[in-house]
Amino acid sequence: MTNNFQQLVNFIWSVADLLRGPYRPPQYERVMLPLTVLCRFDAVLAPSKEAVLKQYEQLKAKNIPNIDAILNNLAKDEDGTPLGFHNHSQLDFYKLKGDPDNIGRHLADYINGFSENIRKIFERFEFDKEIEKLEESNRLYQVVSQFAEIDLHPRRVDNITMGLVFEDLIRRFNEAANETAGDHFTPREVIQLMVNLLLEPDTNVLTQAGVIVTICDPACGTGGMLAEAQNWIRAHNDQATVKVFGQDYNPRSYAVAASDLLIKGHKDGQVVLGNTLTDDPFPDHRFDYLLANPPFGVDWKAEKKIIDRWPNFRGYSGKLPRINDGALLFLLYMMSKFQDYKAGDRDKPGSRTAVVFNGSPLFTGGAGSGESDIRRWIIERDQLEAIVALPEQMFYNTGIGTFIWVVTNRKAAHRKGKIQLIDARERYTPMKRSLGDKRRYLDQVALDAVTREHGAMENNKTSRVFDNTDFGYRRITVLRPLRLRFEITDEARERFLNTCPELYDALQAVQDTLGSEPLLDWNETWDTVQQVFKTLPKEVESWAKGAKGTAQKKIFRDCFTTTDSEAAPVIAKRHKKGDVAIGSELFPQQTLPTMNAGELYALLGLHTEGKALVEYEPDPALKDTENIPLKEDIVSYVLREVRPYVADAWIDRETMDELDGGIGKVGYEINFNRVFFQYQPPRPLHEIDAELAGVEQRILDLLHEVTE
Repeated sequence: MTNNFQQLVNFIWSVADLLRGPYRPPQYERVMLPLTVLCRFDAVLAPSKEAVLKQYEQLKAKNIPNIDAILNNLAKDEDGTPLGFHNHSQLDFYKLKGDPDNIGRHLADYINGFSENIRKIFERFEFDKEIEKLEESNRLYQVVSQFAEIDLHPRRVDNITMGLVFEDLIRRFNEAANETAGDHFTPREVIQLMVNLLLEPDTNVLTQAGVIVTICDPACGTGGMLAEAQNWIRAHNDQATVKVFGQDYNPRSYAVAASDLLIKGHKDGQVVLGNTLTDDPFPDHRFDYLLANPPFGVDWKAEKKIIDRWPNFRGYSGKLPRINDGALLFLLYMMSKFQDYKAGDRDKPGSRTAVVFNGSPLFTGGAGSGESDIRRWIIERDQLEAIVALPEQMFYNTGIGTFIWVVTNRKAAHRKGKIQLIDARERYTPMKRSLGDKRRYLDQVALDAVTREHGAMENNKTSRVFDNTDFGYRRITVLRPLRLRFEITDEARERFLNTCPELYDALQAVQDTLGSEPLLDWNETWDTVQQVFKTLPKEVESWAKGAKGTAQKKIFRDCFTTTDSEAAPVIAKRHKKGDVAIGSELFPQQTLPTMNAGELYALLGLHTEGKALVEYEPDPALKDTENIPLKEDIVSYVLREVRPYVADAWIDRETMDELDGGIGKVGYEINFNRVFFQYQPPRPLHEIDAELAGVEQRILDLLHEVTE
């Protein structure tokens, strides 16, 4: 075999033809990837195999426990570097061909001869089931024999080439399994763009001699993102040391990623099987770079009980997103792995992350929701650098639009306080053949263009730069007074007395006093009603005491009043002027227009009535909300956008933000459609009329042909 990785991949791929029949093409990887791993491990272990076998027999005779640590250190590559794993089976890959009748048992024994760290990987591959299946279909010997002909010795195929071989096989198998590939496979060009956005700004640092880089993917799948990041760094600096870390919840994907790590000789890195949201396998680690494609719209109901017991989620103590979409939880985890940053301090270099989301994390959830609070937490800490909108139909199992977020705690000086949005939705190239839902891809020209736009950080048709606060707003509640008309009608009497028959005489006394004509001032009317009840004869039952009396009064008002825009506002409270204070703390980071105190108080629902401040009862049916940009004060906005149309409206001062204590709840959302919307004027009416006339004529011609 040649060390040309493409020829090697093609040869291994051709072996997969032997599986046709017992396996469908999407299932080939269940056999081919584990056997490729075995074949490589067998070749890597060959130089020290005899020494390992000899030592194994000696340790076994002495009943020494925990021999893995000893033998893992004894198994070395040709340079004398310990490999970190071993195999103490008498068999090797070539000897497996010698006994066709027992190939299944021998292959299982050979795998069991590996150290525990390798056996765990093969347990996750569930390769024992594939051995049984291949034996039943009489394919096992043929497949193993073909693999025995492949020379993967490190002298012929170095770690870099072997890594490329394994990556390409993973990509091919994932694309062949396009109906489920999106669950654990991100299109290669999307990964390339993520890596470019993540690493290109740090080219000067990453190309320095002896640089050590740590990279983490907490939803690594088969390890494609980690591999692509390594390739980028290796292409720019072959002297760099790259340590990769990953975690995945899918056992088979974990096994592939862990195998890829060992195949490439990364002994310092680690891939772990587990749930990223609840299990942190790297509690003491911080990473230079993080990237991930977490599941879209993942339900985190199963993890909620555990997470609810924590004082915070990975350092974030605000509200969490809704239960049916935990995508932002992955980003919070990644941000918790940022290294500390201090300008000029090499021990606090900071970190960068890139993550793929669907559109939901951009705008789902209004002010005060978990999603909005997370966006606020990220943006107000000035850690959102850029978002790139990708074309639709880019992924294998979904056609929805997706977005790359770039988040960092060490923005460049010219990016501080800024967020860049890049619209790459129209930069796709159609695919000649669809792969599942994937019908488009980004070619190299598009990748380079987006990367350059990110670096240039300029305003143009597809790139816009905003201040952080441009995406924030303050949601206020706008209230209007309840206006009630009082009228004692026969129908209202009947409804009231059906509920409170004991108040028949009292009601009659009220009617005698007020009559049956409509009254448009509930405040005066209620004062009169109360006075009537106070002066009732002792033998006439009045309001009950306690809760029952409160209920009777409510029923009375509900039965005999209806809303009427011509009626006087209902007064809810009266305050002494000195009892209510309106201070600047209610308007944080806002400069209010010049106005007298009475006007401001009225705008907040406090109206001067002699020496008192009157507060009206709001009408629930007229309640509304307004989203006011953070760059504008709420008073100016209401005076301009609300008061000219509803003069009696006021701002609810009880709706306040939990963090800054100001009136209104602060929220953040990012709306790409609004930012990049381009108005297309409708065609002239005469063109539309002409087109419709042409269509009508064609229909008439067709009908004429049918009726002839």
